[in-house]
Amino acid sequence: MRRFLAVSTAVLAGLAILTTSGGANPESAVPALAQQSVGGWAGTWAAAPASGVPNTPDGYPGYSIRNVVHTSVGGGRARIHLSNAFGTSAVTFGHVTVAVEATGADAVPGTLRSLTFGGAPSVVVPNGAEVLSDPVGLRVPADANLLVTTYVPTKSGPVTYHPAAAQTSYFTRAGDFTASESGAPYTEQTSVWHYVSGVDVQGGAEATVVTLGDSITDGVGSTTGANHRWPDYLADRLHGRFGVQNAGISANRLLLDVPGSGAGQNALSRFDRDVLGVGGVRTLIVLEGINDIQQDPHQTDPDAITSAYRQLVAQAHARGIRVIGGTLTPFKGWGVYNETLEATRTAVNQFIRTSNVFDAVVDFDAAVRDPADPLRMLPAYDSGDHLHPGDAGYERMAAAVRLDRL
Repeated sequence: MRRFLAVSTAVLAGLAILTTSGGANPESAVPALAQQSVGGWAGTWAAAPASGVPNTPDGYPGYSIRNVVHTSVGGGRARIHLSNAFGTSAVTFGHVTVAVEATGADAVPGTLRSLTFGGAPSVVVPNGAEVLSDPVGLRVPADANLLVTTYVPTKSGPVTYHPAAAQTSYFTRAGDFTASESGAPYTEQTSVWHYVSGVDVQGGAEATVVTLGDSITDGVGSTTGANHRWPDYLADRLHGRFGVQNAGISANRLLLDVPGSGAGQNALSRFDRDVLGVGGVRTLIVLEGINDIQQDPHQTDPDAITSAYRQLVAQAHARGIRVIGGTLTPFKGWGVYNETLEATRTAVNQFIRTSNVFDAVVDFDAAVRDPADPLRMLPAYDSGDHLHPGDAGYERMAAAVRLDRL
């Protein structure tokens, strides 16, 4: 198990992961919604499945994994999404629980709930599939941590996971401790999320905002455990009106897969699962494309990138989803930077700002660039690698989103 625990944002940074950054004209008011989410459900948290954990042909039989996830909005009932998207055989979830976190792996007493699936306490998920639990009554607080704990009793295939969690979770190899309120059995830690891909709540937010992107949306460069990704800061600004679901995957690209990297499928391939399949989606914010430019093989034709944007917007509009385009943030100083790649980024940003393909634009580039050198990120916003913002940069990005455009 330590193999996958070692997967970290530091490792992912070496994969030439992607970035983007913030825009301008923040507003203080949230507009009235055209409609509420179906059944009053909204997404409070998500992590897009990225890959199967390497070198895990048998999965993790006998493990209880306590995933720590952070809510954007609260509600009176909850349901959990579990994924076997990158498995090669069926996985059996023998017991799954959800609870409000007290601290670490400890649950707030009285909040732990066992989940069912079609009324049954366990569920078999075929390879490539996902499953949604039955609703359970639980007072889910906004801006708080939940513990989603899975127990898999038998061998499966590679474990579906999300590598760049920027969050510490817990596990034990000693069997089924999903019902333990105490975190004492959870003697080992992991820096990734396993199996769990989403949490919905009912009775709180009116709709869901999904943020589609790469490492900059995933929060690489932010403080671990602090929930300082730009979508987290955006959720703070919304004060529980909309749920915010993060569909960022580090190293992800619009047009190409990156085999073996944990970077997930390209954005067009995963769009149906990670965006269109989310319940109650009102608005999508897209911030993706810098990896297509700066990763090898480099995409230097801006038309290829903008064509992908057009397709994302067309598919979202077909579902009645509003789409906001985010400009690509500066990356001068990053290892592969050159004038040719910069020219592509500039052309893509010009398209985002002026094409009217998107319903609205958030100018992340303008928000975080250095006025003295606009091709660079302002040092105060830079995590230090000249591609990914730090906490202050992510907060600035969230501030650039006009709430009256959501």
